[in-house]
Amino acid sequence: MRLLLDTHTLLWSIGKSDELSQRVIKELKNTKNEILISAVLLWEIALKYSLGKLIIDSFDIKDIPKYCKKMGFELIPLDPVEALNSLQLPQKENHKDPFDRMLIYQCIHNKYTLVSRDSKIKLYKGDGLKYIW
Repeated sequence: MRLLLDTHTLLWSIGKSDELSQRVIKELKNTKNEILISAVLLWEIALKYSLGKLIIDSFDIKDIPKYCKKMGFELIPLDPVEALNSLQLPQKENHKDPFDRMLIYQCIHNKYTLVSRDSKIKLYKGDGLKYIW
């Protein structure tokens, strides 16, 4: 499986949080899976951290790419055409978070499976989103 991590999933993975489900832990440890980290996610972390909306005490956010590499996670870019085509993703019940919407679109477009605990992502199952938690 090609798994694209949501922001909280990445941060909890780095921080070794007990918030991760047993299914997620199993899939992250499965060497047959490809674990992907979108540039969108890193932008969200940087923005929220700079605004004081995200507090991380256990590690320096500038070290996230290093942690990803150490954990075997692949950093992927956001393709400009993909960014523009994300406008095709329908609005669902006031789900307007641009970072979530871009991750959801990346998953649908590239046939990735999103790893997220966010209950709103279920709204996109009918649009082709695959997800686990």
